[in-house]
Amino acid sequence: MPPTISHDAAWALVTEHTQNENLRKHMLAVEAAVRGYARLFGEDEEAWGFVALVHDFDYEKYPDAENHPFRGVEILERLGYPAWVTRAILSHAEYSGVARESRLEHTLFACDEMSGFVTAAALVRPSKSVLDLEAASVLKRMKDKAFARAVSRDDLRHGAEEIGLPLEEHVGNVIRFLRERADDLGLKGTL
Repeated sequence: MPPTISHDAAWALVTEHTQNENLRKHMLAVEAAVRGYARLFGEDEEAWGFVALVHDFDYEKYPDAENHPFRGVEILERLGYPAWVTRAILSHAEYSGVARESRLEHTLFACDEMSGFVTAAALVRPSKSVLDLEAASVLKRMKDKAFARAVSRDDLRHGAEEIGLPLEEHVGNVIRFLRERADDLGLKGTL
């Protein structure tokens, strides 16, 4: 019997392997963004959401490039998940040697860093909320090299290019998709 591809199955893997609440919220944010794009692109939201939610489930135990996402992929393969799932997860890491080819792979890459950056931009607002965050504010933060300095601005730009959208539109979409899950993500703030 093939393994289940669902939010609940993905969440079970996340909670088994990841205790860090911020990392869990990051994976939920990426899931929200990728699911939003699945709806926008007319793709399988449950399948895309599964991949997005588990893309970093091994990161807490294996945060180095030698092991992440390879150890997580090994776990998924042992559980019987199909190659399109593991390939997409491998492709989100530039150093994995797996080139992004499918629309899902490009979308996961585009949403991974952008979800984190949008979250950071929301949390420094007086409201600490994504509900009053605008794309222009995020784009302005991108120009500030000291803000979220670990996030590659090139990756943010390339992600939008890979899904064929102008950067501002991609930022706006991610904000909109994260607003839908603001409560779960801790991004409702004082609003």
